Amino acid sequence: MTEKIDLSRTYAPSDDVVVREIEGEIVIVPLTSGIGDVEDECFTFDEWGRAVWSKIDGSRPLETVVQELLDEYDAPAGLLKGEVVGLLQELYERRMIVDKG
Repeated sequence: MTEKIDLSRTYAPSDDVVVREIEGEIVIVPLTSGIGDVEDECFTFDEWGRAVWSKIDGSRPLETVVQELLDEYDAPAGLLKGEVVGLLQELYERRMIVDKG
């Protein structure tokens, strides 16, 4: 069973991915096998995903990241929190981010 994203914990990009910005999109490319999935080895972000990704740097808990995003975006708190947790859960399951504690 996969561990669930926890708002009290801190997350950061995995050392097993390379991240590049190409024409305004963030592209994540795995460096080792088993990262991502077979059908979609590269992962790209739109503006929203880029905003979330830029804050996942291992320096603050996810609850602080969510609050920063709430301050920047006009969105209902429950919806924004759910979107952030959903995105990070997918990235965590693909081993593109790691739990830093």
